[in-house]
Amino acid sequence: MRPIWKGAVSFGLVNIPVVLYSATEDRRPKFKQLRQSDKSPIRYKRVAETDGQEVPWSEIVKGYEVERGSYVVFSESELAAAGIGKKGLPLIDVVRFVESEEIDPVYYKSSYYLVPEKTGLRAYRILWEALQTAGRVGVARFAMRGKQHLSTVRCHQDSLLLETMFWPDEIREVPAVEHEEEVEVRPEEVEMAKILIDTMSGPFVGEDYQNKTRENIEAAAQRKVEGKEVISVDSASEPGEVIDLLAALKASVAATKAAVDLPEVSEKQSAVG
Repeated sequence: MRPIWKGAVSFGLVNIPVVLYSATEDRRPKFKQLRQSDKSPIRYKRVAETDGQEVPWSEIVKGYEVERGSYVVFSESELAAAGIGKKGLPLIDVVRFVESEEIDPVYYKSSYYLVPEKTGLRAYRILWEALQTAGRVGVARFAMRGKQHLSTVRCHQDSLLLETMFWPDEIREVPAVEHEEEVEVRPEEVEMAKILIDTMSGPFVGEDYQNKTRENIEAAAQRKVEGKEVISVDSASEPGEVIDLLAALKASVAATKAAVDLPEVSEKQSAVG
């Protein structure tokens, strides 16, 4: 695994030399476009919109669209002055420490492992111990791949994890509910929903969840390689309209209990009005 960034974590007057590694990878099935006649891979070229001519990297500059179809051009030095690009030692600049519960998960984007350089190992361990004891995360700014990022630095197992975040003005407002109207929610329906939640509750174990689509694609691809017939699997039928919500919740509880072998719900709990 190769590092994707190298610099230092900075908080107060302390700098900790670190390297950054991706903590996750996208393993969804990937398909490449081919020409149907000879299965030749399709390539994409950088072409100018005005004349369709291919443009080499050496002739490409960075333009910022100020209005539709109108641009201003930035040089590398201008981008560096604005906080993007190479300008001194790359820093993950921690500006505040907060309770992790204060940050809505909608802000989080991507996760990266922060690994200390040899010279920063002791300071790295001190920061990890302090964050672990305080139960807090650091809120930081840093630049990577030509972009300024808001991020957090937090403990993850025995390492530090950096998570990039969306900026506050990138979080969209909750859409208004169409056909907003008063609905009646019966207490027994809520109680049965709570019973269903309790019945389905348990610890989160990541290994319990598998990407079945990827597994199916990989298996089908292997059968194609071996020259065998690919058998299609019937997908589940679309659910119909639920007329009796309480009945559906009770049925869900019963089905879930049967699957996990939990004790029956008492008559008092399952009573409906």
